[in-house]
Amino acid sequence: MLRTLFSPRVMGLHLLTIGVVVAFILLGRWQLGVFQDSGRPHAATDPAPVGVATLSQVGAQMQGTSVGRRVTAEGVYDPARQLLVADRRPDVDAPGGNVSRGQGYWVLTPLRLDDGTLMPVVRGWVAEAAGPMAAPGGRVTVTGRLRPPQGTDSVQRRADGLPSGQVQTVSTGELINLWSGQKVRNGYVVAEPPSGALAQVKASPPVVGGELTWRNLAYAANWWIFAGFAVFMWFHFVRDAVRSDRDRAKSPEMVLEG
Repeated sequence: MLRTLFSPRVMGLHLLTIGVVVAFILLGRWQLGVFQDSGRPHAATDPAPVGVATLSQVGAQMQGTSVGRRVTAEGVYDPARQLLVADRRPDVDAPGGNVSRGQGYWVLTPLRLDDGTLMPVVRGWVAEAAGPMAAPGGRVTVTGRLRPPQGTDSVQRRADGLPSGQVQTVSTGELINLWSGQKVRNGYVVAEPPSGALAQVKASPPVVGGELTWRNLAYAANWWIFAGFAVFMWFHFVRDAVRSDRDRAKSPEMVLEG
């Protein structure tokens, strides 16, 4: 049996089967990767900027398709209502956690639009609460990306509370209470570019959810079935070769006995 298994013709079959099985497994993994990638969110086409009032309303929920859109807003900053969003890095737009090196503050200033409503604007990032953050005076045009309001339920506040003029998140509900008597639009705009000497805060472009391509999963299964079939055929041919060699080895003995 060992002589048959290590004969040149059967060794060639071993090598061919190994190559085919490895190739089919890799092809299956490739199709599986395509299937998995198809379900992941990916960057959408970035439309041209639109007026912020068309995407952010007062007292209305923001549509998912509006998140990350480029917008423009014209009005006058209200520096008396400016706030600092604590525990933030310039390149992170999620709620902060423990204070660590490199964290600072978002500078959040309401922009009063022509209709009298307030649009929260993150004008940029500053390392220290006493840093340069004066809002530009007069009428301004702000460009940036629209972000949804942040919740406060999942944020753990400091045990000793925040200083006056600071908040933990950009929550529309909280801003309505802090800016009492004002109509506040939902969400906030991350200014691009930032104003003055402030650092840029990262705001991701819009993304769309992926759609799973089940066809690629079927392709992956097919390749792995082919690999299993190749092993089956290898076993079949090797078994036949072993039987054939055994029969030939027994033939002389049968002739002598006859």
